[in-house]
Amino acid sequence: MNKAWLGTWLLVASATAYSTAGFFTRLIPVDAWTLLFWRGLFGGTFLAAVVIWQLRGKLRRSIRAMGWEGAVVMVCSALATVCFLNAMRLTAVADVMVIDAAIPFITAGLAWLILRERESWSTLGATAGAFAGMTIMAAPAVAEGRFLGDLLALCMATLMSLVIVLIRRKRGVNMVPAVCGSALLCALIVSPFAAPLQVDVADMGLLALFGVSQFGLGLLLLAFGTPLVSATRGALIGVLQAPLATLWVWLAFAETPATATLVGGALVLAAVVADMLAPHSTQDSSRREARGGGAVARFSNGVRKRERDGGVRSPGRDVAPDPSPRFAQGGR
Repeated sequence: MNKAWLGTWLLVASATAYSTAGFFTRLIPVDAWTLLFWRGLFGGTFLAAVVIWQLRGKLRRSIRAMGWEGAVVMVCSALATVCFLNAMRLTAVADVMVIDAAIPFITAGLAWLILRERESWSTLGATAGAFAGMTIMAAPAVAEGRFLGDLLALCMATLMSLVIVLIRRKRGVNMVPAVCGSALLCALIVSPFAAPLQVDVADMGLLALFGVSQFGLGLLLLAFGTPLVSATRGALIGVLQAPLATLWVWLAFAETPATATLVGGALVLAAVVADMLAPHSTQDSSRREARGGGAVARFSNGVRKRERDGGVRSPGRDVAPDPSPRFAQGGR
């Protein structure tokens, strides 16, 4: 399978996992801080188990390989979660949805600034379409005069954009330890406000499922998929969370969404699918790399021919270098 396609489907799966947050928060009757605490703890424990299994005997080397980017990813991801929670408390959900839809635009700017990565016009057009869809979904409920909440939502969007860009920057490095640390750090940050011991056994089971399947799995798939696609495209796929979240609540709790929500959600879904099907520069670069590999092979054959014709054989000259770039894989 093409690596870009693999990354795309990993990120679709990540967005699907993240989209179940609304379902679980409706299902589990505990306060938001306690919910975040247990979600971070269970999600972080799940990711820690993955790290221990995946990096047996190589954990220190992997942490060193992440460099300062790994530490920034860990802190920014945890702070983004806290900003998101407080934004939801201080402003309208609709405001947060619209600002969240701006993440691909912010990511495009940061990707160009940090990575010098120029996005294709098809992805930028799909991003504009997804933003329009989110605006339609939120239009009936947009709040006014809630500056602090909107500012926190913007901070959340900027932090998540930076996380995506930095994971993309370290695409040759396994960044799962960083997202594992972010989950545990989130639990630590909210612990002074939580009441973790005031949860019964039944709710504890649901919290474990919430932490592992929504938070832990979502972060794991994000860490695996982001290095394989452009930063902006990865952020665009993440916008799928909003319409999918509406769908799960509709199916589970029979909450019929408004017409604007259905229209906007359909537009978001259409924009993401259109971008997935459109040709991208990554595919063109793969073709260029393949042509480059052919050129190397032809050069190597020429060297061997000259050697057969009486030229001086140089050690290692008949071995063609591997022209293909390195990408992060799940087992590395």
